[in-house]
Amino acid sequence: QVQLVESGGGSVQAGGSLRLSCVVSGNTDRILYVGWFRQTPGKEREGVATIEARYDKKSYDFAVEGRFTTSQDKAKNTLYLQMNSLKPDDTAMYYCAADDHAYGGSWYFLTGPSLATTYWGQGTQVTVSS
Repeated sequence: QVQLVESGGGSVQAGGSLRLSCVVSGNTDRILYVGWFRQTPGKEREGVATIEARYDKKSYDFAVEGRFTTSQDKAKNTLYLQMNSLKPDDTAMYYCAADDHAYGGSWYFLTGPSLATTYWGQGTQVTVSS
């Protein structure tokens, strides 16, 4: 089992920045992919940024590329999402995720996390006002 706990969400004006953190615990040695996803009411959860953990290879959704940066601190078992130049469209519940499934690359985890194998955090709300 793997547990994930997010923090760092909040309210910010457009153009501002926030940094989300996610502490990963449990059977972390098996994890192959970590990442961030977001969801707004009435919409499906979408990938934001993911990392193939062993090789630190990253993928980003086109909507956030150049504004968001994800990173991992393996010594602290912590995943980060630095969000700059925030827009009202970035308003969502943000979820941290981890998986031990062999997707074949961080892009595949970004675009199609498995309902059967992905572990999820409880989410942290990000609200961007105009």
